[in-house]
Amino acid sequence: MTLIISCVNISIKLQNVLKALNLDVDDISGQCYDNGSNMKGKHQGVQKRLREINPRASYMHCACHSLNLTLCDIAHSFSRAISFFIIVQRLYTLFSSSTKRRKILLDNVSELTVKYLSNTRWESRIKSIKTIRFQGPQIRLALSMLYDSYGNDAKTKSDAESLYNALGSYEFLLGMVMWYEIFFVINKISMTLQSKSMCISVTIEQIGYMLSYFVKFTDEIFISCLNIAKILHLIWMLNSPFQ
Repeated sequence: MTLIISCVNISIKLQNVLKALNLDVDDISGQCYDNGSNMKGKHQGVQKRLREINPRASYMHCACHSLNLTLCDIAHSFSRAISFFIIVQRLYTLFSSSTKRRKILLDNVSELTVKYLSNTRWESRIKSIKTIRFQGPQIRLALSMLYDSYGNDAKTKSDAESLYNALGSYEFLLGMVMWYEIFFVINKISMTLQSKSMCISVTIEQIGYMLSYFVKFTDEIFISCLNIAKILHLIWMLNSPFQ
């Protein structure tokens, strides 16, 4: 019953907003929402109620939300990706758990800072990875200082040391470069899909580029990521072998 009332309220509010903007419901040629049952439901959803008023308002799943779901499936499809994002999340959790730890981070990382990983907007994770991608040495220095400043706190010292070593590993470095490149391409498409001035022809062209990007990923893009990771290994002055 609650779901039905919610759908009715949303559809009525939507119609009121359209009227306030001098937009006629009869002129709607299509509608798209996320995967919420109160929006997409074929029996009681908002899309169903709008189609009762205008049968021509065909429904399709939100392209931006579908892109997010695709990203989610990719990131959960193999263990190394899962491990990579766990490390990124642990980094945020460690530094955000107290003002003292936060200060140590900000004293070393001046431009970008570690961010929480969103579970619903996967394309926004580029912000979390960007911080590490371009300020990795500073973050590792902050971890080292955190380790030194927590004398008898075994857990904090253990977490700091573990993350310090993880950020300097070959596997994390390559994963960081790869995911940053992937999110950069996908985030651009996502922003275009959400733009108020979206042009269909330009969007289709960008989606075509994204598809060709992934087709080339195994051969060309991966080699490029590997070379970037090798350069970062030298820039970060890591002692561990890159292999």
